[in-house]
Amino acid sequence: MGATDTQPHISRPARRRHRRRTPPGAAPGTLVADPEAQGSSISAIGYDAGRFFEKHDLTVEDVTALKGTAGTLWVDVTGLADIALIERLGALFGLHGLALEDVINVHQRPKFEEYDDQLFIVTRMAPEGRGVETRQMAMLLGQGFVLSFRDDRADCLGLVRDRLRRENGKIRQYGADYLAYALIDAVVDGYFPAVEAIGEDLEALEEAVILHPQEGQIHEVYRVRRDLLDMRRAIWPHRDLVNALIRDDSPLIDGRTRVFLRDCYDHVAQLMDIVETEREIASNLVDVYHSCMNARLNDIMKMLTLIATIFMPLSFIASLYGMNFDRDASEWNMPELGWRYGYPFALGLMAVCGLSMLVYFLRKHWIGLPKTRRRRSRKS
Repeated sequence: MGATDTQPHISRPARRRHRRRTPPGAAPGTLVADPEAQGSSISAIGYDAGRFFEKHDLTVEDVTALKGTAGTLWVDVTGLADIALIERLGALFGLHGLALEDVINVHQRPKFEEYDDQLFIVTRMAPEGRGVETRQMAMLLGQGFVLSFRDDRADCLGLVRDRLRRENGKIRQYGADYLAYALIDAVVDGYFPAVEAIGEDLEALEEAVILHPQEGQIHEVYRVRRDLLDMRRAIWPHRDLVNALIRDDSPLIDGRTRVFLRDCYDHVAQLMDIVETEREIASNLVDVYHSCMNARLNDIMKMLTLIATIFMPLSFIASLYGMNFDRDASEWNMPELGWRYGYPFALGLMAVCGLSMLVYFLRKHWIGLPKTRRRRSRKS
């Protein structure tokens, strides 16, 4: 396998920059939709220990009719283009105007805020595949309901829905606070595959840099470092969010749910440890890359210097016998030119000088015999 075969190809989608759409100086709570936002749709899941229903493509009137018909109601809004629908739904559940503004502006960092008898939570869902673009999910936790808003139809909440559909699931025995925990926990656990994917890229880069350092690899190293920075920026606030929920004395969060929130906090801490470790490896890999490239350059310069040194006496001999002194003017002028074996003697003298210097360099360990590099086997 050639050196180029070990070069990892790490592709990342272009980062989408979030811009705040609310004009500067606008009144608090002003809602301005993103032109690129997807169309809004509503789905709902209602359940308790003995009942369960799931409905899609609902209207605000349908949600009004469903409110209060089940022990816990989960209303999920996908797409944030329809401002009027979101305002009506927010009014139905008593969502504060400032919270509505945070729902529409999807660049929020994970946080937790308390409004009267409701808890407003913002999380950022992990990217899919090998991307680094996170997506916002805002939640409103109230008495007997959870209202969630997502700007993207892709999510990591499929397992939560499956657990709700199972009649004997533990989640069906708890209230809305446990549902909110389950959603947060699913968001946090969704970061593990993304972080592990970056770790695999980093491992491939580490092997390539050590075995076959090339100029283009430094760009991939910096790209991985930037991805890890984005991951850290997304994961770090979740620790403060979960910790605030654990310490909050709101009656909306039961003591049994706080035990599970502590487990979620441990997951966030594990993610942070992994990200920090990989960031340190990436930073050290930059130094390793520069050291390998410098060592490679030093080897090249040393070899060129030795070659030039070997040819110095050969050049002297060649230039000496290239002087055209007239032998008729003096018997001391280039006597070897008239000798029968003068030309073989000059070539032999050059060979002896070159080989003698080469043997001397080898004994001094200034140069070494070429060694076959064996690629380190990777454990599957």
